[in-house]
Amino acid sequence: MDPQADLTVPLPPGGPALAEDGTPVMWISTDPAPRGLWQELRAAHAESGWWPLLLASMSDEDGDRPWESGELFPSGEGSAADHDPGEVLAGSWRSVTAVAPEDDGLVPRERLAVTAPFGAEWPGPAPEIAWTRDPDEAADLRADRLAARPNPRLGLVRAASGARALSAIGWDGAVNHGLDITAISAVLADWERRFGARLVMAGFDTLVLTTAVEIADKETALRVAAEHFALCPDNVWQGPGSLDSYAESLLGGASWGFWWD
Repeated sequence: MDPQADLTVPLPPGGPALAEDGTPVMWISTDPAPRGLWQELRAAHAESGWWPLLLASMSDEDGDRPWESGELFPSGEGSAADHDPGEVLAGSWRSVTAVAPEDDGLVPRERLAVTAPFGAEWPGPAPEIAWTRDPDEAADLRADRLAARPNPRLGLVRAASGARALSAIGWDGAVNHGLDITAISAVLADWERRFGARLVMAGFDTLVLTTAVEIADKETALRVAAEHFALCPDNVWQGPGSLDSYAESLLGGASWGFWWD
């Protein structure tokens, strides 16, 4: 695995990151990514075919997880194209809003209040939103800020986009919620198309995306929040506690963060 052969941008020292079965699935830098490098590689992606990722890590005795610990699981079977993103979100919504009398110690009314005003009814995909910024410029700006944080390394994945990169490496950060990575990639690919989303950073169980849209009204924010909740319920359960409050946090923002417990 030698992405430098396809690039004119000089790469720092690095080597392959291995899947559980020992297969190389990504090139990863040895040291933290220099600021500005992500942007150069993103600009070169159309010709090189290598999508850059800033990589956050969990460090323990096994090395930086999941990048050095073999916790990457590309199945080699199926792809994002096998999934309808609307059906993925609708099915996940039904699963996470299912009400049982003793579910999580909450009575049904309290459980349904989390996703008010929709309750257990999937509201459908958010409406189209006009782009207000260039998606690549938004990603470049966020990447520069993230690279200034301590220790994000650089990954390069042979993939058509950030959404496809997650499937290619077998990222498994949402495993506790039972979503197949190809299903997640299908949703992210749909967000790339609809919202100008770009995947900039991945961690053990976290993702950071930028968008080309600016959500300006609460009704639209609630519909986008519903999509986020269906994909990553912990954003609400482990965050503000209600879809309504989470929607407020989306107003005017340029990036979306996700964390699966």
